[in-house]
Amino acid sequence: MPDMRQLLEGNKEELRTWLTEKLQVSKVRLTFKKKDDTIREMTCTLSSTLVPQYEKNTERTKAHNPDVLSVFDVEVNEWRSMRIDSIQTIDSIERIW
Repeated sequence: MPDMRQLLEGNKEELRTWLTEKLQVSKVRLTFKKKDDTIREMTCTLSSTLVPQYEKNTERTKAHNPDVLSVFDVEVNEWRSMRIDSIQTIDSIERIW
């Protein structure tokens, strides 16, 4: 695993790529600062084995924002979004087999 401090303080595109790869096969525990400046802890994933199948019920599309990462919060079973630069810690990674 790379040095977390360097990863969090470095290139946000590299952090997004690295974290997305981990989320696709793991549950990741992290903390981030919300827009209202409160700190939120979350265990999240992008693993297809844990994320329920999505059924689109609207024609509306959302523009892609490379500064924002959408993840599935496994504790509340809902989608959440966070700014990449708001991530403060990545505490654990639990690989899903």
